[in-house]
Amino acid sequence: MAKKAETVNMVDQFAEFKELKNIDKTTMISVLEDSFRGVLAKMFGTDQNFDVIMNPDKGDCEIYQNLEVVADDDVDNPNMEIGLSAAREIDPECEIGEDVAKQINFIDFGRRAILTLRQTLQQKILDLQKDAIHSKFKELEGELITAEVHQIWKREMLLVDEEGNELSLPKDEQIPGDFFHKGDMVRAVIKRVDNNNNNPKVILSRTDPRFLTRLFELEVPEIHDGLILIKQVARKPGERAKIAVESYDDRIDPVGACVGVKGSRIHGIVRELHNENIDVIPFTTNTQLYIQRALSPAQISSMRLNEDEKKAEVFLHPEEVSKAIGKGGLNISLAQELTGFTIDVYRDIEEGEEDIYLDEFRDEIDGWVIEALKDLGLGTAKSVLNAPKEVLDQADLEDETVENVLNILRAEFED
Repeated sequence: MAKKAETVNMVDQFAEFKELKNIDKTTMISVLEDSFRGVLAKMFGTDQNFDVIMNPDKGDCEIYQNLEVVADDDVDNPNMEIGLSAAREIDPECEIGEDVAKQINFIDFGRRAILTLRQTLQQKILDLQKDAIHSKFKELEGELITAEVHQIWKREMLLVDEEGNELSLPKDEQIPGDFFHKGDMVRAVIKRVDNNNNNPKVILSRTDPRFLTRLFELEVPEIHDGLILIKQVARKPGERAKIAVESYDDRIDPVGACVGVKGSRIHGIVRELHNENIDVIPFTTNTQLYIQRALSPAQISSMRLNEDEKKAEVFLHPEEVSKAIGKGGLNISLAQELTGFTIDVYRDIEEGEEDIYLDEFRDEIDGWVIEALKDLGLGTAKSVLNAPKEVLDQADLEDETVENVLNILRAEFED
């Protein structure tokens, strides 16, 4: 009985792992059994002829080695065989050819064996912990989380959640203007979980469109309850966003519900995003109307659609063109992202007014240059000539190329 008592005490000392790693009792017993088997396999060459019996209620462990009974002089492998005389000390009625179960007291193998067992157990629990973290956060991808800033580096911040899990918020996933101190509580979405070499790393984001979606779910009860659905989101973090919403209840104004009385609901979101301008528009399956709303605040005169190629040619009065394009081409860029259509903006040519589509200049201007300008919504010669320099800069063209284009277009009208 003394031997068994020592074994019980030996098993009990590993209870600290359960407390530290928050592993449930059943899993702990399974890990202990696997660890015992691993050490037995190293000591005896195999664990196949061992029975490891864990008692979850008492927390004790019994180990039995199953040995084949042979004549006393025929024992070649003591790890697999036992002489008849020794076997009958265990089971007085056993015969040659039968198996007997010899109880093993692990504590007899000394401190080295216990240390090996402990190290094996530590590694298994660490692997188990990594798997648990990966599985948990993989299921939570896209969900909102609040965590505390623990460490700040140049390229990322280390945050810790309420359960002590470490989370990473890279610099490029932070909103321009984000500035945090150690101890600050930060809201973000779980963007993804990397798992290089079985080392899970949870990546957070405040620039992901899903972050804006989750903030609206938090602030607008109708979205949380499923009465209003967010259909599309387009963002340039820290500057501007467009969000299309749809109501399943005709009595609910989706835009009004998202904005709130005097902007009460959206103000909290805007503050969280460092005064990011948010356009909330009603979603519609009418493509033409949807594009028109997405280009707000510009007023469209007419539109030509190519549904197959997902392209739209939009015509506006000259004073509306700059509104459609937006500062730095941002408005049209977000409208394209929101609708999934390539949008070309053209000045609505009034009667008696002369203008020429850029495509007419392909003999003099490279096609890729024309496409770069059209991507900014500049589809005609005069729209390019009238565009502010900061808009043309968004085409990412060399100054010499831009000047050459302007000279060609000016010459056309001078002639």
